[in-house]
Amino acid sequence: MNTPRSGRPALARPDGTPLRVLVVDDDPDLAEVLSGALRYEGWEVRTAGDGAAAVAEARDLMPDAVVLDVMLPDTDGFAVLRELHDVKPDVCVLFLTARDAVEDRIAGITAGGDDYVTKPFSLEEVVARLRGLLRRAGMARQLEEGPRLTVGDLVMDEEAREVTRAGELIELSPTEFELLRFLMRNPRRVLSKVQILDRVWSYDFGGQAHVVELYISYLRKKVDAGREPMIHTVRGAGYVLKPVAR
Repeated sequence: MNTPRSGRPALARPDGTPLRVLVVDDDPDLAEVLSGALRYEGWEVRTAGDGAAAVAEARDLMPDAVVLDVMLPDTDGFAVLRELHDVKPDVCVLFLTARDAVEDRIAGITAGGDDYVTKPFSLEEVVARLRGLLRRAGMARQLEEGPRLTVGDLVMDEEAREVTRAGELIELSPTEFELLRFLMRNPRRVLSKVQILDRVWSYDFGGQAHVVELYISYLRKKVDAGREPMIHTVRGAGYVLKPVAR
């Protein structure tokens, strides 16, 4: 399946291999959090804590994009960017900085950076900016969804609109099918009622979240009946589909 765990459409290099991203920040905790968010997209990620390490990693990884802190212990991000462009001229660079002055933004873009995010920032914003940069630069393409989704012994053929568990056909209504498809595209991920309403019904039910509970109960009777359960309730959070542990 080509969908990353984030649930967003997967992006990959033009040849179909994972995108390569280098995260450069002297705060190891921040670098690790950023790396985790990018790996969640299915990308290959490495980190560096200073400018010298960043250039060395770039020579080995040949990244498609670099998330680059402006303030580094041995130099500044603008100097690192110049060296990165010597290594890989077409690399996309997203600057991170605690400075919000207009002149700093201009300096970053003038130095050859593609975008600029000011701390504190949301991980979603960084990921969204990177996805946009890579697509606009022609360095990434969206992978097409495969026709079959598989979670444990549960299989969905999206083109034939058929679902089987352990080889046994399961008859589903159109809404049940869409609900199960959303769960199967996000295995092991807790999905809230609001997320499910938005994605499956495509509009706000005006507080009628009980419709989700109702359709989850329908699915359980068909998918889990007489079998080890795959659909689980996480109290106060939502629902999650998990393969049966063996």
